Amino acid sequence: MSPRRRKGAGVFPKVVEQPAPHRPDPAELYAALDLGTNSCRMLVAQPRGNQFHVVDSFSKSVRLGHGLEASGRLSRASMERTVQALRICRKKLEHHKVRRMRLVATEACRRAENAGDFIAFVRRETGLSLDIIEPEEEARLAVISCASLVSSRTEQLLVVDIGGGSTELVWIDLSNVPRVDRCKAIMRLHSGFKPSGSPFPHARVVDWISVPLGVATLRDQFDDVGDDAARFALMSWFFEENLSSFSPYTSVQQKEGFQIIGTSGTVTTVAASHLGLRRYERNRVDGLRMSSEQIDKVIRSYLDMGPEGRRADPRIGRDRHKLIMSGAAILQALLRVWPTDRLSVADRGLREGLLYAQMSADGVLEDGPW
Repeated sequence: MSPRRRKGAGVFPKVVEQPAPHRPDPAELYAALDLGTNSCRMLVAQPRGNQFHVVDSFSKSVRLGHGLEASGRLSRASMERTVQALRICRKKLEHHKVRRMRLVATEACRRAENAGDFIAFVRRETGLSLDIIEPEEEARLAVISCASLVSSRTEQLLVVDIGGGSTELVWIDLSNVPRVDRCKAIMRLHSGFKPSGSPFPHARVVDWISVPLGVATLRDQFDDVGDDAARFALMSWFFEENLSSFSPYTSVQQKEGFQIIGTSGTVTTVAASHLGLRRYERNRVDGLRMSSEQIDKVIRSYLDMGPEGRRADPRIGRDRHKLIMSGAAILQALLRVWPTDRLSVADRGLREGLLYAQMSADGVLEDGPW
């Protein structure tokens, strides 16, 4: 019996057209740009419930602060690299027709003698207006970006933002805030570290500090030390010396009810190494909790690798291998002073804080559980 041909066989298939992607209403969009000592980062997002949905993003290492430690000025080459990145950001803003935005610069521009000339150069070449923000605002924005990672069991919270040119630390007492309100209490800090007569329970900022040492500036200070392990030890102890004016430095902290949230490329890289990720996965890293012992094990493995091993390690990446040990030195100093079983890794920071602050001020975020 000869095989029968199936009904419809040989018929030319119908073309199925994919619907055009939905473009968000420009009136709903917000943008946040963070120009740091080492990187230029931007997010374009729209509010969604009590969070936001990222529509577009940009991140590039520009090394704006390269040579700043020695000269006190931004070099022409650094400014040119940065402007090239900012031109891409401007195109993205124009493409999405964003009208609400906050574009800020941090430590490198705070310290550079020619920062005013650079801001004018950026405006002339790109049409973008950058605000140089003060350390307190930078610390505050880093804190509110991490609100959803605060545990309901946390009584004492330390938020650490390790940047390229500076490191911000904020110590917050949540003991008088009901557990269900602790994340919301952190979000309310977007308007300032001091309570403004709000009837809601507030998070009390015990102390905050901006240390003018980040992964780039700390590395530059000890660049002349040839021995890898000696350089690391010197960087770590030097950073700790700069914590002496931070009031919680002198007090012993119990592990119970204490949480550290670390937000930086250093912390996320250490987390990725701990997980053994050969390719970065944000959903596995953001919110991960690590103990002091686990972090110390990763840092020791970095030291064992040496500079060449770190350069070749895919978990670190070629863009970060020169900066990872200065960042690790800062992290080790913090955990030497305040060891913890609950360091939460935050793949978020100033950009997210800028978005939350703008959206909260406009009242477009829904009130609900974080």
